[in-house]
Amino acid sequence: MKQLIPTSKNTKGTIIVSGRDLHEFLELKAQYTNWFDRMCDYGFVENVDFTVFNKKVNDDTAFGGYRKITDHAMTLDMAKEISMIQRNEKGKQARQYFIEVEKEYRKQQQKPLSLDEQIQVIAKGYVNFEKKLDNIAEIVSLNTVDWRKTSQNLIHKMAQTQGGFGAYRDIQSDIYEATDARAGSSLKTRLTNLQKNMALEGASKSKIKRTNRLDVIEQDKRLKEVYMAVVKDYAIKYKVWDQEY
Repeated sequence: MKQLIPTSKNTKGTIIVSGRDLHEFLELKAQYTNWFDRMCDYGFVENVDFTVFNKKVNDDTAFGGYRKITDHAMTLDMAKEISMIQRNEKGKQARQYFIEVEKEYRKQQQKPLSLDEQIQVIAKGYVNFEKKLDNIAEIVSLNTVDWRKTSQNLIHKMAQTQGGFGAYRDIQSDIYEATDARAGSSLKTRLTNLQKNMALEGASKSKIKRTNRLDVIEQDKRLKEVYMAVVKDYAIKYKVWDQEY
C-alpha cells in the first residue's frame, strides 16, 4: 500500500497521525493552528483523541537554524473523522487511506509472532518495567538533600504525560498554589519581599531577576517539606511511573 500520509505508533502501540501532515495533504488554505482549533470544536478531547507536542523545523532566519512549532498526534479515528469533515476529494481520499491503514494493522495483529519478535516483546517489557521502578524510586527518594533537582525532574515527567514542555509551567503553577494552600502562605508575596531585601543589600539586578519561588522555599524548612509532599502527590496523580522514555 502506497503511503499517502505518514503514520506511526506511540509507546502503547496505537497508530497516530501528525495533524500537520494531514493538514498538508488536504492542501488547506487555512493556517494550521486556526484549522486545528476549529476541528476541535467537533468534540475532540486532548489526551483522549490527540496529544500536543513540539517539533523542530529548519528555519534559516531563526537562531540556531531551526524553530519550534506545535503539532498534534491524533488517533487514527480522529484522523478519519477530520478527513470526512472536509467534504472534498482530498478528504475522501485521506479517509479511505486511513481505513486501509487500519485494516493492514489489524491483519498484522492477527499474525503469530516469530521467536525473534517474541524475544523483543519480552525484552521491551522488561526494560519498561525497570524504567517504571526507577520512576517510582525517584518519587520515594525525594528528600531535602537534593530536593530541587529531583522535584524538577518529576515535574518534567508530569509534563510529558500532558504532551511536553508546554504543560510544565501550568503544573508547576498548580504545585505552587497547592503548596500555598497547604502551608497557609503566599509564595508570591514572599518572593517580592525577598527580592526587595536583596536590592537593599546591593544584589545585582540580574541576580534579583533570577530569584524565584524555589529560592523562597529553600529558606523555610517547613515550606520545603510541604512543597516536596505536594510534588509527590502530583507525581502520583499524573502516574509518572507509567511513562515510557
